[in-house]
Amino acid sequence: MILMHKPKLIFLMSGKNSLILFTLIIFTVTSCLSTKSFEKQEESLIQDYLKDNPDLNFELKPSGLYYLETVAGTGPAIETYDTAYIFYTAKYLSNERIFSTNIGTTDTLISPIGGYLLEGFEEGVSYMSEGGESLLIVPSYLGYGQSGYYFPAYTPILYEVSLVKIVRGI
Repeated sequence: MILMHKPKLIFLMSGKNSLILFTLIIFTVTSCLSTKSFEKQEESLIQDYLKDNPDLNFELKPSGLYYLETVAGTGPAIETYDTAYIFYTAKYLSNERIFSTNIGTTDTLISPIGGYLLEGFEEGVSYMSEGGESLLIVPSYLGYGQSGYYFPAYTPILYEVSLVKIVRGI
């Protein structure tokens, strides 16, 4: 009779490895707590804006985008792969300070629809028809992100969008 033994894996941690593991655990836990705090602050900022502007009846979309059509377009509805000609103003929701706009120029933002723009901005435009105007509140996870690498982390953006022209895609 042959007896088979299952090998036992024994992992001994040196003091250095224990310190590294402990540091990683603490960093992960505190990062999660900080993330939740920033997410709550961002959501509070959005809710405060909505309370301060009760005349603006935004629709909360399943993605988390807040959409408000201010002028109904009379032209065709935009579809994926169409090219949109857009005038826009982008503001920080916290203080409504403009950080980007093409208003006052003759240069529209020209972009195909289908993954080329910020996710929340593109989603908002996808609800529009040619000639329409809308307001969008784009939370950070649909906009510039939560990392703070290129743009302040957890910053919701207020967009004023005018869909000037649509060129049908292929």
